[in-house]
Amino acid sequence: MKIRTVIVEDSRLARNELKELLKQHDEIELIGEAENVDIGYELIQKENPDLLLLDINMPEKDGFELLEMLDQVPITIFTTAFDEYAIKSFEYNALDYLLKPVNQKRFTMALDKVRVKLSKNQGEDHKTKKLSESSQIFIKDGEACWLVKIGDISHFEIVGNYTRVFFEDKKPLLYKSLNQVEEKLPENSFFRANRQQIVNTNFIENVVPWFNGKLKLHMKNGEEIEVSRRQSYIFKDRMSL
Repeated sequence: MKIRTVIVEDSRLARNELKELLKQHDEIELIGEAENVDIGYELIQKENPDLLLLDINMPEKDGFELLEMLDQVPITIFTTAFDEYAIKSFEYNALDYLLKPVNQKRFTMALDKVRVKLSKNQGEDHKTKKLSESSQIFIKDGEACWLVKIGDISHFEIVGNYTRVFFEDKKPLLYKSLNQVEEKLPENSFFRANRQQIVNTNFIENVVPWFNGKLKLHMKNGEEIEVSRRQSYIFKDRMSL
């Protein structure tokens, strides 16, 4: 199994050093490298790699900001000259944290973790554009960070140009439009109730008739969501035997 890998690192020397380390591992396929976050983002969106080797300190935007921009985050190993970011890196669900200069033994240990992680994920389709209920998304709102399973989210709601995400007792903002979010959601469990909200049908407790042919959804978390008339017809058809 080839491990499709991307390097995002502003230093040409550091990129070359990583490429020399990668040459010792035949299963690694380096599919691209980037010298800054914006180029890295475009590369990851296009190639959907298995593994990301990511520097933290880069000009304009840092490695943490890159992870916040991504819908689906590859397995990530941070490579940095600074040890003060170690704790923060694991808040971003990094698999490992390597201090420069990286030696071959330590690098091999990190790749062993990658192999174990990928073997556990076998059977899931990581190349599909759609997320599954077991997929995880990273959300950062202010200083708080979460890694949330899609299936644990009760609903999404428009807030201006952004989207509020409801899970447990949390309501952070996701810096994407509701339409962007909808494109990624599994269609079998998420439903567009109206222009402002998408609901997880697994969180619906009961459905009651409402005015003008509309429906009202009572959610398990206590929220009430009104389904537009057009979407009410679609909802009834979808949920009928």
